[in-house]
Amino acid sequence: MTFTRRTLLGAGPILGAGAAFGLAAGARAQGRAAPLRVGVIPILAAAPIFVAEREGWLKEAGLSLAVTTFESGPNMIQALASGTLDVYVAGVAPLGVARARGIDVKVVTATAVEENVFVAGPKLAGHFKPGIAPAEAFRRFRAAAGAPARLATQPLGSVPNTTLQHWLWEVAKADPKDVSIVSMGIDATQQAVLAGAVEGGTLREPAVSIVTGRNPAIRLVGLGGEMFPDQPGTVVALTRALLDREPETAQAVVSGIVRAVDLLGRDPDRVAPTVEASLGKGLVDLATIRRALGSPATRFSADPRAIVEATAAMQRYQVRIGALDREVPLDGLFEPRLYERAVAGR
Repeated sequence: MTFTRRTLLGAGPILGAGAAFGLAAGARAQGRAAPLRVGVIPILAAAPIFVAEREGWLKEAGLSLAVTTFESGPNMIQALASGTLDVYVAGVAPLGVARARGIDVKVVTATAVEENVFVAGPKLAGHFKPGIAPAEAFRRFRAAAGAPARLATQPLGSVPNTTLQHWLWEVAKADPKDVSIVSMGIDATQQAVLAGAVEGGTLREPAVSIVTGRNPAIRLVGLGGEMFPDQPGTVVALTRALLDREPETAQAVVSGIVRAVDLLGRDPDRVAPTVEASLGKGLVDLATIRRALGSPATRFSADPRAIVEATAAMQRYQVRIGALDREVPLDGLFEPRLYERAVAGR
């Protein structure tokens, strides 16, 4: 699929009249009475929405948040379908399917890329030695253990699952007999890796820093870009209803996210306490959050235009592995004009 500017923006008007004539990046949302209903996955890539709130940028625009936590993007799609969310902060892959099911939602900004990485537990990590290819490491593990390596990831159709399968079959060329993929939620994956209930899995920060900090024998052995080139990660998507009815609100959200991504890149120490308070919930200490912000698995990026082609490539691969019956049109899924205004207004 070739994406031109026309297909990227979609045919016809996207936003309400107020946005169509160009809102200022800092436009006030007229003191919106109800909180924005935000769905997030508790990962480091969700940090920009919390930073934008704690820095006061959303409050300046008259906005407050009501946040609900989900275990995966596919789970969050059900909430979008029921009309109980205004803002989606999770992986991009499930959104094409959502649109195919009549859920009108648009990606307005990204937050991070190449965030899904592979960690090996102690027994498996011992086979990942210099000069040993991943496929050979998995083969040696099965020969030694008498069973395939159990690898945890999120449900079929999610970005973590797609990324893991692409790495195993297309990059590492692993023998399917040597591995077994186990589907579970984000928290369960982290706990399973720590407990040794699985031999490895796809994790995102801060889980990577948590598990490697608690057990140094657990190792990061596959980076996001190696697993799926230009891997699209977490995005912020808004419902069409919000875009049409409250263009000032939509612009304020995007402008806040863009400022937050910039701050996370420039001054992670300043925002680390905010991230710890929002995502740590008293269970992850500040030192771990600081390590996560500086991790090779952390790449904050706000430009939604940069992930369009990779999103299409990921969808094509999802068809190959049976996560999708067919490719669904991505035309109109991405709405970058709010991002462009936010950048212009900085």
